[in-house]
Amino acid sequence: MSSTPTGGETEKVYAVELRGITKRFPGVVANHDIDISVAPGTVHAIVGENGAGKSTLMKTLYGMHRPDEGHIFVRGQEVRLHSPSEAIKHGIGMVHQHFMLADNLTVLENVVLGAERRYGIGRRARAHIRNLSDQYGLGVDPDRLMEDLGVGDRQRVEILKVLYRGAETIILDEPTAVLVPQEVDELFDNLRELKREGLTVIFISHKLDEVLSVADEITVIRRGTTVATADPATTNARELATLMVGGALPVPELRESTVTDHVVLSLDGITVHSPEGRPVVDDIGLAIHRGEIVGIAGVEGNGQSELIEAIMGMRQVTTGRIHLEGQEITGRNTLRIREAGVGYIPEDRHRHGILLESPLWENRILGHQTKPPSVRGPWIDRTGARTDSERIVAEYDVRTPDIDVIADALSGGNQQKFIIGREMSEEPRFLVAAHPTRGVDVGAQAAIWEQLREARAAGLAVLLISADLDELIGMSDTLHVILRGRLVAQADPTDVTPEQLGSAMTGAGLADADTKTQGDSGVDGTPRTESEDGA
Repeated sequence: MSSTPTGGETEKVYAVELRGITKRFPGVVANHDIDISVAPGTVHAIVGENGAGKSTLMKTLYGMHRPDEGHIFVRGQEVRLHSPSEAIKHGIGMVHQHFMLADNLTVLENVVLGAERRYGIGRRARAHIRNLSDQYGLGVDPDRLMEDLGVGDRQRVEILKVLYRGAETIILDEPTAVLVPQEVDELFDNLRELKREGLTVIFISHKLDEVLSVADEITVIRRGTTVATADPATTNARELATLMVGGALPVPELRESTVTDHVVLSLDGITVHSPEGRPVVDDIGLAIHRGEIVGIAGVEGNGQSELIEAIMGMRQVTTGRIHLEGQEITGRNTLRIREAGVGYIPEDRHRHGILLESPLWENRILGHQTKPPSVRGPWIDRTGARTDSERIVAEYDVRTPDIDVIADALSGGNQQKFIIGREMSEEPRFLVAAHPTRGVDVGAQAAIWEQLREARAAGLAVLLISADLDELIGMSDTLHVILRGRLVAQADPTDVTPEQLGSAMTGAGLADADTKTQGDSGVDGTPRTESEDGA
């Protein structure tokens, strides 16, 4: 490590150093007097609950915000970063929690956009992208159209963009939120390789076990300021959670069964074709009962998104039927499906769940613009929407100065809590919950899990799709595995491990776990016992 003499002693030169950083927005102090020192060639984790100021701090380091007070040093030299392009020139790259990609462009075009001078836009650029993809095990085809990629592939494209620009310090904001355990292990191997090559990684995550396994040092932020720096070798997840939120680490669990015999949603032979004509959802049959949470585990891109979109009327069903409490809803548009009593927590809240440039009270109306309290007769009811937005903010602990703040000013976790509050407020009969705790901190996780438990106990039927296998196992009454568009196995959530589930998701099978084929999953509303299945 390089050093500079100071009064006869040596002083460490950090890859990045933040001193006294303060950032204010109207009505909010997002960061206050933050100090962080990141040693070169290390993985430095930053943890804190949603709204603690992590993303704001990293956007300041990336040149997206200018600090109101404080200083930024890169390799010992003070810098003033007025834009991301200046940060990139200083070797700082950032992979955002919410992707910044153009759906109508290819992977190659997205990666080289703004960096055309490095390798051009043709053969050299394509070769370099392929080399990076192979080197870091990202498995991304530069010629794929972005709109055809799932969430996991989109994240890998974002990582490619940073590597392509030659970053020496890489900021990763919730990088494992879309990965299964095996992919997380591969990513961490990649991070260790980056570290061995002298690169520096700033790792933001709400998954404390992952932070402890990969980080060399951990900074804890609470309510906009640094409260502790911890050594992963001498701390644990419980201590970190206490520093973050003042309480113990929450655990996903359902407690007693509330499953009834009453079928709320049934899928009968659902098949969905891609625009090219291949089946992306293949003959799925499923029954979800009142008071039941049915979890579906699968590697991103195996038909989960298409299945959700088919249920929500966002994608055409090729064959098969969907019934909501005996009434067929196949082919209805999304508004009519919502009016029939289906709630929706989308996997990508920015694309399908919230209007970023609109205030919170207008987002209360989104998707529910034909029912009170959003409307009165044929007119939008501003007073009703505002009053109910204030209730959601209070009941779901949405951290915001007021309901007139635009959604983009909130942290990702607070956006998510508002969406969940909005959907639960409609008292749906059936809820599609796609990655409900993606990118949220341990405190928000606990709140979301409790809301799902209470709604389940009140009779709500839930389809839960998540990349967090602990969440799926802990929060599911019934658990299925999807692979290449088919339900290939059923596991007992009380017995299966994340490793076994991850193995089944890659096609290796559920070793030593109670498994059932899709054929055992009927749509007649009769829960199957182990003896009936021949287990």
